Amino acid sequence: MQGKRVLVGLGGGIAAYKVCEVISALAKAGVEVRAILTRSAEEFITPLTIATLCRHPAYTDASFWQATHDRPLHIELGEWADVFVIAPLTANTLAKLVYGMADNLLTNTVLASTCPVLLAPAMNTDMWEQPSVQRNWQQIQAERRYHTVGPGAGVLACDRVGMGRMAEPASILPHIYSLLHTGGTRDLAGKSVLISAGGTREYLDPVRFIGNPATGKMGIALALAAAHRGARVTLVHGPLDPSLLATLPSVRSVPVVSASDMQQALLECFPDADWTIMAAAVADVRPASYSATKVPKRSLPASLPLDPVPDLVAELAMLKQPHQRLIGFAAQSGDIVTPALEKLKQKKLDAIAANPIDQPESGFGSDSNQAILLDYRGRQQSIAPCSKLHMAHQLLDFIHTI
Repeated sequence: MQGKRVLVGLGGGIAAYKVCEVISALAKAGVEVRAILTRSAEEFITPLTIATLCRHPAYTDASFWQATHDRPLHIELGEWADVFVIAPLTANTLAKLVYGMADNLLTNTVLASTCPVLLAPAMNTDMWEQPSVQRNWQQIQAERRYHTVGPGAGVLACDRVGMGRMAEPASILPHIYSLLHTGGTRDLAGKSVLISAGGTREYLDPVRFIGNPATGKMGIALALAAAHRGARVTLVHGPLDPSLLATLPSVRSVPVVSASDMQQALLECFPDADWTIMAAAVADVRPASYSATKVPKRSLPASLPLDPVPDLVAELAMLKQPHQRLIGFAAQSGDIVTPALEKLKQKKLDAIAANPIDQPESGFGSDSNQAILLDYRGRQQSIAPCSKLHMAHQLLDFIHTI
């Protein structure tokens, strides 16, 4: 993120306090951040607070009318930004964007810029549900330059429970990072992407199971990246942290538990998928028998009879049509390339991501990852340690070239 530039526009609303976390996280990641506050935003949060988090003076309408810049401020800021974020987006500012109005620094800068704009609306439920607001919301989404996150449902500051709550920073930040990578292109629009994620659990009885430490973070990152690029995404996943799933409002979620459950779900979804990415850590074996009641400790066998689990990737490869792409993952220690190549050829995959599980900040449970991507034609591409979202985008870029 070093050298990337994000311009944040704050509208008037109590949700402005959430934007502080967004700005702080961006700055800590090395992003250059500038901010514009509307006059009503200043009623909720001070320019000093925002300037401190940005490590740069905040701009207000008072700045707009001061002749202290070599060039018009709105032109300078519009050309400077790689991504423009407006949060909270009010009904008033939404209407101005739809009709191309420019009566303050924020709206003038929007018109003077060409970068992608991410909108995060926030307002009372009755305001949000007004036909005029919904009409404006649909119209702004029809313009390719604008991208949206939220709103969600919940308890609002007015004590109302319903739609209108601004998206959380955990959802806004990944979308910003995606836009910084893609420049706002929706290169997966019209494609259906199927992703498996997380680990499976093979139960011996109601409380004991064979499992692995997979958290599903890589699969979540792939789902986010694909959705941000315009794809229709289906995520078939083992048990995951609910907070991770909360970041995927536009993704179809299909929860499963065992490898057998995942097999059934994937077989149902696979025919409609253009790309299938198998990031799940599926069990290799399962207990040969299952007890419907908890087995007493004294009755546990000294050795546990096991049965093999069907090879889900190989099964999908046999069903793959010419227009489909099937990508696997190979989590390995030591030499990661040789076993990945063997898996690629043996299972007739289009590509595979070989990632180490014995390196710091890589593999299961971490927020970062690294990999070597290989395809059926013999190409290799290394991905240096980075966030799992950034790795997801690089993998999607790689699939595009197959």
